[in-house]
Formats: sequence, C-alpha cells, structure tokens
Amino acid sequence: MKLYWIQAQAPRRVLALVKHLGLDVDTIQADPRSGGLRSAEYLALNPNGKAPTLVDGERVLWESSAIMAYLCDRAGSDMWPGRDPGEQIEVLRWLSWNDCHWAPAVGPFYFEYVVKPTFGLGAPEAAALEAATPELHRYARVLDAQLAGRTHVACGRLTIADFQLASMATDWQVAKMPLAPYPNIVRWLEGLNALPAWRDPWPVPH
Repeated sequence: MKLYWIQAQAPRRVLALVKHLGLDVDTIQADPRSGGLRSAEYLALNPNGKAPTLVDGERVLWESSAIMAYLCDRAGSDMWPGRDPGEQIEVLRWLSWNDCHWAPAVGPFYFEYVVKPTFGLGAPEAAALEAATPELHRYARVLDAQLAGRTHVACGRLTIADFQLASMATDWQVAKMPLAPYPNIVRWLEGLNALPAWRDPWPVPH
C-alpha cells in the first residue's frame, strides 16, 4: 500500500492510524508548494488535488474517513466497527458531524494561526476569527457534553471518530482556539496525546 500525504489535518489522522495499527504502508510526502498535488500523475489518482490518497493495488481511495475505515478493515481493527451496523451508524454520525459542523467551526483558527504562517500568507485576521468564534462555542458545547463521563466519542472505546474529530483541534493552543472552557474536550485531547502514534504521527523522512 502507498499513502500520499502532506502535513495537514486529514493526512495526520490517517498517518496516526497507520502507526497505531502497525500497518506496512509506504508513505509518500507530496509538496503542495511545488505543485505536487496538481501533477497529472497525482490528479489521475485523486481528481480533487488533495491529500491523503491511498493506493492498494488496483484500489485507489481518497477522503480520510473512507481510508481509515478501509485500513481498519484490512487490519481487523474495531476502530471501524465493520461487523456491527449499530456501531457503524454511531461512528458515521460523528464523522458526519465533524465534516459538517466541527471542522468548519474550528477551521478558521487553524487556517489563521497554522496554515498562514506555514505558507507565508500573512498575519492572522482578527475579524475572521471574531466572526468564527460563536460557531466554535456552539459546537464545542455539543462535543463537550458528549464527552462528559466518557473517554472517547463513540462506542465506549477508541474509534476513527476520535481521530477524525481530534485532528481538527489537536493544535488548539497553537491555533488559539478558545477551548479552555470545555474541560471534557481538553481532557479527551490530552488522553489521545498519551498514544505515541497520535502524539507523533509523521513519518521519518527518508
């Protein structure tokens, strides 16, 4: 298997899963600054021009949640509950909630304080963050309530839903996300950082 990645949130969760499950995957870092995601060769694999992309023989997958489910299935891991439809629905609910609500709510903070410095796009815009703050609080309250009395988001154990949601906020302090008032979220993020694969998912350059 080959996994194309860049240093960003979606590849981070897939790389963490690869390391956590101990999978034999050839990781290939693309360079978005030099057009590595826009080459004809890469676009033939992923027409969106995004990362990650997984290639396993004739199968080519993009979208991190689908890649994570596939890798769990290959590894026989219940981080994606492939044999329990009820648990699948629960995980899918939180994957969808992430993509429709959580990611858009916290994304502006990540963009202003992480993406902009990385790519030299200028200083953070206070007005953009002020406009984004109410939505962050709205959905942080939902996630904090879900995590009350729980160590994981779904199914009472570690699943790909944890990796999906946490990847959006693992850099919350660097990105100046106002999450300190949500102790259950902070506790959950700190708990995930106890996992070596989550704390340091990035492949060693070679």
